[in-house]
Amino acid sequence: MHSNRPSAGVSLLIGALLLTVVSWVQAAPNTFNTALPVAEGQYLWREQLVLRERSDNGPMERDVSVQALGSVLGYGVTSRFAVFGIIPYFFNKELDVTTPLGRVERDTSGFGDVSLFGRYTLYKKDYTGSTFRVAPVFGLTAPTGDDNDSDRFGELPRPLQAGDGAWDGFGGVVTSYQTLQYQVDGQLLYRENGRHDGFARGDETRFDASLQYRIWPRSLKGVPGTPGFVYALLESNVIHRERDELQSGTDADSGGTQWLLAPGLQYVSRGWIVEGTVQLPVAEDSNGDAIEDDYIVRVGFRRNF
Repeated sequence: MHSNRPSAGVSLLIGALLLTVVSWVQAAPNTFNTALPVAEGQYLWREQLVLRERSDNGPMERDVSVQALGSVLGYGVTSRFAVFGIIPYFFNKELDVTTPLGRVERDTSGFGDVSLFGRYTLYKKDYTGSTFRVAPVFGLTAPTGDDNDSDRFGELPRPLQAGDGAWDGFGGVVTSYQTLQYQVDGQLLYRENGRHDGFARGDETRFDASLQYRIWPRSLKGVPGTPGFVYALLESNVIHRERDELQSGTDADSGGTQWLLAPGLQYVSRGWIVEGTVQLPVAEDSNGDAIEDDYIVRVGFRRNF
């Protein structure tokens, strides 16, 4: 039961919400971070709905479904440094599994673990019509979610809980290159998960890349006023997870490496972004009978003020 790893949805959710805007809302990755700054004294508000479906082909025929909302509030402390807070809410985390007693359904809901982090623009270079930024990111996740929920079968498996009961830390670096026509972002991020009550989710390393290309209007020549823009997105996420730790050993049916591709669209106006992507597995190399992603849908909006 401990190999289901639905709590990995928390880290994916957080990874997708590490983002920003500037005084003019810019296109940005939908599944991870960007190095573009939040303007000094400006706030960022973002909401993102996430639907994640997972399954395996093992004898337990496990199916995991997660429906969650990630709420973000960011603030530009200076022109180079911004701080963020993320609160995930799980409408439903559900596990269907075959047991000796037959097919069993277990689920939970509620607020998950809160994350706080900062991002600092270490290097920037502005050109005519383009800009390049490099920004380290560091943060932690606090054990604010319920980690001992139970149902009629007893206490839920640790990965199915809304919180994991442990303090986690994460850090990395993100780069962004933006022009009037397109933007390219890349991120390298490492997450070290803490241990609580004999259990620790496997540490995670991820490399992400994103291309946002303006498809409407095709040209800015002769466009009056302040138009909105439509961007096509293509994002890549390569994620490696270590095995979960259980007591003095590890769970052989957990962890592995996966590669996801995410096509999507963004509508960008002066104050708002409305966006959506679908993450699809291209390749997965899971350990043992570890459960794998079928697809992840992300839709939401951002606003700066």
